[in-house]
Amino acid sequence: MIDTDFSKKAIEAGNTSLGIEFGSTRIKAVLIDENFVPIASGSHEWENRYENNIWTYSLDDIWNGLKYCYTDLTKDVERKYKTTLKTIGSIGISAMMHGYLPFDRSDRLLTPFRTWRNTMTEEASQILTANLGYNIPQRWSISHLYQAILNQEEHVKDIAYITTLAGYIHFMLTGEKVLGVGDASGMFPITAGTKEYSARMVTKFNGMIAAQGFNRELKDILPAVLMAGEDAGKLTNEGAALLDPSGNLIAGIPLCPPEGDAGTGMAATNSVAERTGNVSAGTSVFAMIVLEEELGRVYPEIDLVTTPAGSLVGMVHCNNCTSDLNSWVSLFKEFTDTLGIEVTLDKVYNTLYTKALEGDIDVGGMLAYNYFSGEHITGFSEGRPLFVRRSDGNFNLANFMRTHLFTSLGALKIGLDILLKQEGVKVDRIFGHGGLFKTEGVGQSFLAAAMNAPVSVMETAGEGGAWGIALLASYLRAKDEKETLDEFLGKKVFVGGTGKEMRPDPKVAESFDIFIERYKTGLKIEQAAVSAI
Repeated sequence: MIDTDFSKKAIEAGNTSLGIEFGSTRIKAVLIDENFVPIASGSHEWENRYENNIWTYSLDDIWNGLKYCYTDLTKDVERKYKTTLKTIGSIGISAMMHGYLPFDRSDRLLTPFRTWRNTMTEEASQILTANLGYNIPQRWSISHLYQAILNQEEHVKDIAYITTLAGYIHFMLTGEKVLGVGDASGMFPITAGTKEYSARMVTKFNGMIAAQGFNRELKDILPAVLMAGEDAGKLTNEGAALLDPSGNLIAGIPLCPPEGDAGTGMAATNSVAERTGNVSAGTSVFAMIVLEEELGRVYPEIDLVTTPAGSLVGMVHCNNCTSDLNSWVSLFKEFTDTLGIEVTLDKVYNTLYTKALEGDIDVGGMLAYNYFSGEHITGFSEGRPLFVRRSDGNFNLANFMRTHLFTSLGALKIGLDILLKQEGVKVDRIFGHGGLFKTEGVGQSFLAAAMNAPVSVMETAGEGGAWGIALLASYLRAKDEKETLDEFLGKKVFVGGTGKEMRPDPKVAESFDIFIERYKTGLKIEQAAVSAI
């Protein structure tokens, strides 16, 4: 229960932290008090566009979305506390990792924003992985840059710097070209010891691009790397105007290093220490496990990134998770609307998700692929959402929903088996967060079955990365001297809060194993669909 008077005083005194995260389908803002409790929120729905074979968001999408989201937050503050939001203790910006935003010396965007979702850099990814001896996925910023150089794209000669979405927004708000180490590790490899871009790989890359006629040094075009808790600049007058169209917000507010959604997910689930991990499941899905040591070899299915404090993380990232599932739920909602039945979308979600718990062991012989876009884990540069069933299968609602929930974790399961089975990575606790876990006990149960490990979900799981970046903003202003991020989260934020744990149900685990074998075998059907349609 929120103490309204306490929260109002915190807001008016500026004893708050604000986190804003740009997700794939929603921009969300969460304001927290000095006890790290969410006291107000705002959001704005947005969607990527597929234009000229590029998944993108326009600059207007970005800035209008930010203003709408922040305005929604201020309205929530006014409604709950009868006061105007004028100052904030600290702010953090987070967004989808990776992608490509190249700018010239006048800060002009040289090509439409190429998001993580694009699978157009296969050549660059393969060359970089081979030459650097490090897995460089297609969605990484450096893959996009190198592919543009290989393609001899016209804009390349004018590049002054490149950054991520979070880095771009942060720069426009503060004037600082910086990036949190977690987000930076999705641009170019970070060395765990120095917590900087790998000097060896930078030198190697500079030689590769010089041979292609690109005469800029990599260090001159990448953002500077900052650790969680370091000063990343202050909100300028121009930045305040971009954020708050009403003009009420004052300048001078400190900002923490901008981070990617992977890092904020780790913060939101207290998963920044070794042998901890989390799974973020929304439009995309990724699992992150903080490693005790480097992996035995390079795996194309496994990214090596870092926590916001620079610790090495094994990451399994899949482009597709709930988009197709959401489409099916929307179809059922349309059906109830057509019948004239008044039911909320949340009710439809909860009912359908819960029904999936009743599915058969063999999932009725059904199979689905949720590939709205390509999926590198299984070798697809393009995707087609697909549902297939046997004529003699048990075609009912429970099996239908179980199939679509299972397939949302299908590609993830294949990648996780490499970490947990082949590499023998040890995990003491796994936390789930994101939209897949909003219906209690369903997504959590299926993830536990997929990993064959206990999974916990906290009450704040629905707040997701916006709360996580708000915590990182709080760490900037509320940490004790020399207090590590792990200590700050464990001793101050998550005291006694381990979430609701669910152990794998052997029958659900057996059901998932049956499904995943069918999933692997049926990939030829998905390939045929990509070729035919």
